[in-house]
Formats: sequence, structure tokens, C-alpha cells
Amino acid sequence: QVQLVESGGGLVQAGGSLRLSCAASGRTFSNYAMGWFRQAPGKEREFVAAISRNEITYYADSVKGRFTISRDNAKNTVYLQMNSLKPEDTAVYYCAQGQGSIPTMTATLYPSWGQGTQVTVSS
Repeated sequence: QVQLVESGGGLVQAGGSLRLSCAASGRTFSNYAMGWFRQAPGKEREFVAAISRNEITYYADSVKGRFTISRDNAKNTVYLQMNSLKPEDTAVYYCAQGQGSIPTMTATLYPSWGQGTQVTVSS
């Protein structure tokens, strides 16, 4: 059974930075793509970033150049470094583990999810 536990969320002023972590257990972490999604109140869950098993990265246009996804296979952990945060980045951020090694931007294709961590950016 896959377990994903996010951490690192919090309250930050606009322009600030946060680093989210997601610790995984239950499957051979290095074999699977990982993704980050977010959901703001009243909105649908949206893709933020993803990383393949070979560390090829993908980003939503809204975060490109500000966010960086990375993974440490030795620690079974995926990270999301968020810089130049904006109030519109406020959301619950979820990490997800893919079905295979190739990531996707489609949330329904990720079978395993964490519980989420709140990120609030004040103006």
C-alpha cells in the first residue's frame, strides 16, 4: 500500500518561498513518476509539476520559472521548491504517485495521493 505524506506548507508573504516535501513508502519509489497538484477553494484540482523516473520535469505554465520539482530516490522523497510566490498560488498542495515511470498532467491517472498541505500566500 502506497503512503504519501506531504510537509512544508504554511503562510508566506507574496514574493516569498516555500519548499514542499513528499515522503513516499510502499513501492519502489525510483520506478514511478511523481506529480504535484493543487486545489484552491471552489476550484478544480490542477496540475502543478511532475517528474519522471529519469528526472525529466514538466510544469504548468502558471508556475514555470518559479517552481522547481525534484526527487531524491535515496530518501524516497519528492520536493517542490516554490519561489516568487503569489496570492493566486494559495491552495492545498497534493503530491501523487503515477501508475508508471512516465508522468502525466491528468490527475485521474495518478492512483495514489497524499493528504495535502496548505499553502497560503498573503498580499
